[in-house]
Amino acid sequence: MTKHKSRREFLGETTGFAAATLLATHAVGGVHWGNDDSIQVALVGCGGRGSGAARDALSVNRGPVKLVAMADVFEDRLKSSHDALSESLTKGFDVPPERRFSGFDSYRHAMDCLKPGDVVILATPPAFRWVHFTYAIEKGLNVFMEKPISVDGPSSRRMLELAERSRQKNLRVGVGLMSRHSRALQELARRVQDGELGEIISQHGYRMQGDIVTFRSTPKPAGISELDYQLRRFHSFLWASGGAYNDFFIHIIDQLCWMKGAWPVKAQALGGRHYRAQKSGVPYVDQNFDTYAVEYTYADGTKMLFDGRNIDGCQERFSSCMHGTKASAIVSALGDCGLPSGIFSRRDFRRDSAIWSSDVPEAEKNPYQNEWNDLIAAIRDGQAYNEAKRGIEASLVCNMGRMAAHTGREISFQEMLDCKHEFAPGVAELTKDSPAPVLADADGKYPVPQPGIVTDREY
Repeated sequence: MTKHKSRREFLGETTGFAAATLLATHAVGGVHWGNDDSIQVALVGCGGRGSGAARDALSVNRGPVKLVAMADVFEDRLKSSHDALSESLTKGFDVPPERRFSGFDSYRHAMDCLKPGDVVILATPPAFRWVHFTYAIEKGLNVFMEKPISVDGPSSRRMLELAERSRQKNLRVGVGLMSRHSRALQELARRVQDGELGEIISQHGYRMQGDIVTFRSTPKPAGISELDYQLRRFHSFLWASGGAYNDFFIHIIDQLCWMKGAWPVKAQALGGRHYRAQKSGVPYVDQNFDTYAVEYTYADGTKMLFDGRNIDGCQERFSSCMHGTKASAIVSALGDCGLPSGIFSRRDFRRDSAIWSSDVPEAEKNPYQNEWNDLIAAIRDGQAYNEAKRGIEASLVCNMGRMAAHTGREISFQEMLDCKHEFAPGVAELTKDSPAPVLADADGKYPVPQPGIVTDREY
């Protein structure tokens, strides 16, 4: 049996982009295996978003696509995803027991079921993204990876190098920032680029809601390891997900940067843990702030203001807009990329001031399906397609805003990229028996950001 290099050995043996040559530099074109033109897919990370991506993959308009392998750290999550998919999918689902894998090394076994040019879905918590992306490149696989992509400076730098390797190898890489595949937002971006808004003056993004998914956590219960607990509640831990800021807010932030055609160069922010009311007398011990208010600044001085909140009982708002010297625009009317997008002559978006409103054909209204249609079309047509770099940069912008709030300092894009604090430096070597990257104190509480006190790192 061939001995696989460890992830650290693979990264450590090469510098710069030289590894791309070692991995092979030939282009991977359209996929045709014998008489079967199916593109095979493996799912790594069987949570809700991974299962949703698998459904979208098997529903593309240029099939056939087959799901042939599945992997997850947790066997129960693997089973529940397999059972749900097998019941809902009528074609393209072929994952027998011998191609279902659990454990920390399960991603390797799932990818080993594929041929070069097939597709792997990477939908685990983002702490593992660089580890899994490394192996996918080594195997010559096209990739669909969920957002966010990186959670700190070191993982961002590592992912940028991997993105360049994937580009040199001509792999197709899709990133789950589905707003970029909203036909309404694509048309709005074209109109903004053509000058219909004039010069952009300001941008405003909001995701204000209650407690969702695993935003909050109480002390670890008995009968589960610290590592398993943190992975099952990954939104609560900065090392695993980048916290609520990265996972919840990235779509609105990314789409406004897209409309501006630039990434912010710096951020200053406010945030805090306001109430942290006890649940039945048990405290919440996660690492998230309840509120974030961030002022991003572009190189030309334009501001993007983002407000995020997770407090029950407050007014909810989930949308994005921007103002220009000629007109204003609703980017997302409701949600991450809710229809309709529109351009208005007035800044209060009165209906009688509407200049343009998006009109999307029914078949293209679902941006989650669009991103898969676009990826598979590029694979079949042998077209260049790689969203990795901009996905990493969008994640960096989120890291920058989050760190500004957590430290109480202005943080630049470059400072975030150069930051040496790595949340989980041993993530590539984790096993079920490993200690967790962050540990609780005697009261079951995890370290939290302390703005103005701890200023060179986030906790």
